[in-house]
Amino acid sequence: MDFITYDIEQLKKGYTYDAETETFHCLICDQTYEKHEIFKLDERFFDAEGMMQHHIREKHVSVHHYLLGLDKKVTGLTDHQKKMLMSIQSGMADKEVAEQLSISPSTVRHFRFTMKEKARQAKVFIALYDLTFLEPQSFVPVHAHATMVDDRYVTTEDEQEKILKNLFVSLEPLKLKVFSSKEKKKLVILKKIAESFTPGRTYTEMEVNEHLKEIYTDFATIRRYLIEYRFMARSKDGMSYWII
Repeated sequence: MDFITYDIEQLKKGYTYDAETETFHCLICDQTYEKHEIFKLDERFFDAEGMMQHHIREKHVSVHHYLLGLDKKVTGLTDHQKKMLMSIQSGMADKEVAEQLSISPSTVRHFRFTMKEKARQAKVFIALYDLTFLEPQSFVPVHAHATMVDDRYVTTEDEQEKILKNLFVSLEPLKLKVFSSKEKKKLVILKKIAESFTPGRTYTEMEVNEHLKEIYTDFATIRRYLIEYRFMARSKDGMSYWII
């Protein structure tokens, strides 16, 4: 899960909704459910969002449980602090938490106070982070159908311009010099090539191949990655292709 990409409410829910594709997407495991589908489970019926919530409970217990299971370098919490948060979240009173963990109730109260202070500091830190690292630079938007969004997709417009300049012989017409194995560079290349297709048009495989041959000799590799990284889709029989 990329914690920079998603806002706090999305992280708390554990899933997002993509209005363009009308799908709910689990942030933990990439399970998706389409909005207009109805799902039957154990004689009960769920809409897509209800099914996503059921999925998180069944597969991940809860978002709270998943986040607490992350490494200390991600959460900043010790194992003892995680146990206290789990106990408090379950609804235990301070005295019950203290008895369970063999500590004093005053220690639990102090922990609650400390967590509130950390939350206050975190809000200020996030504001400072955005002001320092995000606002002065212009970042390239992540394409709508990207999955497993992580640091590979964090690219400034300046970085994108340098990558295009170094890896393309020409941008008009589009001629690729080398298809980089570096993930960030690969995504910039694929995005640029995808933009050379006409949105809304359906292509045959031969048309896609001919188009890509004009850009790069290893057209089959480019075609495969366009689909793998969800810049392009194809029909089940492999006869039709289109930009998504």
